[in-house]
Amino acid sequence: MSAIVSIRDVIKEYQLGQTTVQALRGVSLEVQRGEFLSIAGPSGSGKTTLLNLIGCVDTATRGVVEVAGKDTAKLTERELTDLRLNTIGFIFQSFNLVSVLTVFQNVEFPLLLQRKLGGAQRREKVLQLLEQVGLHTHAKHRPSELSGGQRQRVAVARALVTDPLLVLADEPTANLDSTTGNQIIDLMKSLNQTKGTTFIFSTHDHKVMQHANAVIRLADGKVLGRESAQDAVAHALALGEAPVTEARA
Repeated sequence: MSAIVSIRDVIKEYQLGQTTVQALRGVSLEVQRGEFLSIAGPSGSGKTTLLNLIGCVDTATRGVVEVAGKDTAKLTERELTDLRLNTIGFIFQSFNLVSVLTVFQNVEFPLLLQRKLGGAQRREKVLQLLEQVGLHTHAKHRPSELSGGQRQRVAVARALVTDPLLVLADEPTANLDSTTGNQIIDLMKSLNQTKGTTFIFSTHDHKVMQHANAVIRLADGKVLGRESAQDAVAHALALGEAPVTEARA
């Protein structure tokens, strides 16, 4: 396997008034193609910041972030946009669906931005993905007509419709009940296994963490180590970092 993400000595600082906050403090890690990797740690540990750097929606203060062999700090805005659109898929805990668009239109939207496929090809691809996530009968619904789990399934389909090499998921089960959350993780893992797509997802829930092939544990902006899911869950429970909450359905 080759690395799809390589991060070396990354520091990320934010300025809050007169105070400099270090969100990441010298983080280094590599993610191989085809991994199903969890970034785990308590709130404020730097999980979202790290995903934002990998996803090219933020830049490091110091250090190197390489995605698909490209040093993101050396790319132009156009090149960064191209990398986000064609290489990376995003799944957000708040779904980030466009409320005025139907389920079909939400999933189709990245393909319209790519401008690579004709209408018939887009339709075939979108409907195929909606069937994969169990929502082919809801193509004409709007997000407000769906449950939380259904909306997250739409978000998964939208993230995958461009056939990205890498999918980033920031707390993808945080707004779901535990049963629905497990279904989303199972769906992601199935697509990882069948398509070879690399998944990196953040979580502080040990029931989600245990599905990963490996876990990167973060605390106070530093990597504590790379562990098996079993070891990471044991550590998180011992430190009280992995509460399991029944979130909104």
